Amino acid sequence: MPKAPDQTTNDLWHVVAATDELAIGLVETTLLLDRRIALTRGLDGEPVVWLASDEENGDEIDAETVLDRLPVRTAYGYTWTCLGSPSAELFPIQEYAEADRTNMSCGSIGIHVSAPRAVENFLDMGHFPYVHTDILGSEPHTEVKEYDVEVSEERDEVLATKCKFIQPMAAKSATQAMEVEYVYRVPHPFCSVLYKSCPEDENRRDVIGIFLQPMTEETCRAHLLQSMIDSYSTITDLRRFQQTIFGQDKPILENQYPKKLPLDPRSETPIRADKSAIAYRRWLSQKGITYGVIPQAS
Repeated sequence: MPKAPDQTTNDLWHVVAATDELAIGLVETTLLLDRRIALTRGLDGEPVVWLASDEENGDEIDAETVLDRLPVRTAYGYTWTCLGSPSAELFPIQEYAEADRTNMSCGSIGIHVSAPRAVENFLDMGHFPYVHTDILGSEPHTEVKEYDVEVSEERDEVLATKCKFIQPMAAKSATQAMEVEYVYRVPHPFCSVLYKSCPEDENRRDVIGIFLQPMTEETCRAHLLQSMIDSYSTITDLRRFQQTIFGQDKPILENQYPKKLPLDPRSETPIRADKSAIAYRRWLSQKGITYGVIPQAS
């Protein structure tokens, strides 16, 4: 019997689908926090989400007949819902509104691992040369240089800055190897946003987001966002580049054990490069997150 999620997790906005991929009047079903939910779009194009009963994928439905609805909001090309009492706002990504950016969803991919494990992998630069060889890293440039990490109570997020790494192909638009500077934000327990040097404009940054849908404590779906400054590549090329990167990460993630993320700092041996992961685990503990993690022993 699945355990009920902690109150903090229950009250979060959770991503459940790329909005444009929801068909008007057709039901899509999925799992969220061990609960089966259904979703569709009405004739006005707005998403509708509810706790599923006997609905199945592909069923036809008039969204107007769904009366007992879950809260819904759309942001960054995705539909978000909540099983509890959500906050009024979702975390901001100001760059998404810039007119000259190419914004796109890059797929929704199931992973047999907890959502916090997937967030932590996203924060890890140490695996670049070994998992993303000749793209995001290569030998002998394997060192993760010293960087800064902050846990902000005011913004309620983890922030890692001054993260630098030499990358052979930092983005689809890159034409040569370059030292890339990263900023990592974790503004939501199951979401992370990456800002990285833009090959096309040195004064701006490309934005990559990973929004994790916690389906069960040990499974999730990764919904991928790109907000890019790239006047040369097609959307198909940009998506394919990001999906290639994530495709390399997926088997590594799914071979991690345990599937849930241990929050006790003594349970896994950290190294200097893991500062952001340590801060993330501490932040989850402070927020009282118990879903998808192994809580720190009291």
